[in-house]
Amino acid sequence: MHPRAHALLLLLACASAQAAPAVSPATTPAQAGMLDVATLAPGFSLDMRYAGSDNFTGRPVPGYDAPRCYLLEPVAQALARVQRTLQAQGRALRLYDCYRPVRSVQSFVAWAHDPADQQAKPRYYPNIDKSRLLDGYIAEHSGHSRGATVDLGLLDCREDGCVEVDMGTGFDRFDPLAHTDSPDITPQQRRNRQLLLDAMRAEGFANYPMEWWHYTFRPEPTPDTAYDFPVR
Repeated sequence: MHPRAHALLLLLACASAQAAPAVSPATTPAQAGMLDVATLAPGFSLDMRYAGSDNFTGRPVPGYDAPRCYLLEPVAQALARVQRTLQAQGRALRLYDCYRPVRSVQSFVAWAHDPADQQAKPRYYPNIDKSRLLDGYIAEHSGHSRGATVDLGLLDCREDGCVEVDMGTGFDRFDPLAHTDSPDITPQQRRNRQLLLDAMRAEGFANYPMEWWHYTFRPEPTPDTAYDFPVR
């Protein structure tokens, strides 16, 4: 087995072995110590997929009542610094998902266990059997619920307006092509991923190697606590 593949399997095994975090009684972002990221720096592009039907379940996800991005305060402030750095280069961040309620994660797991519901397969997981999505793509306990993980992409704003940067796949494409260091992407797509990787690393974010868009702030402010208030 290739050393990198072996390391990835160990990472997944460790993640699956972790105990479920305690769920906070917080009922609002303020009680959880979370901030609305879009209020901290200008130019964030919000494409919060789970608040609508354009996602791998094909429907709005329970717990997402509004397309907003909440993160724990130190994480939100770090992401705002990434945004300001990129804006100085004529770029910006597009946000796909931030804090994710526990109830939303539970709905993903229930969906993954329903083989009859595959309406979004052609777009989101055409090359992977749905039964395999729990092997590294959909987790029973998500880091997003701890308020320190974000899914995002890049925009190029150097010309008139901002256009989405080509990363080789779309967001939530469950496929080896979406692995951050996939050997099958073009040199330009690799440079685009590296640009995002470097900008996020500079402010303390670590990438999940199976998904180029997925980053977690380190160290996590509340690693043993998940949250379940709805996104409103």
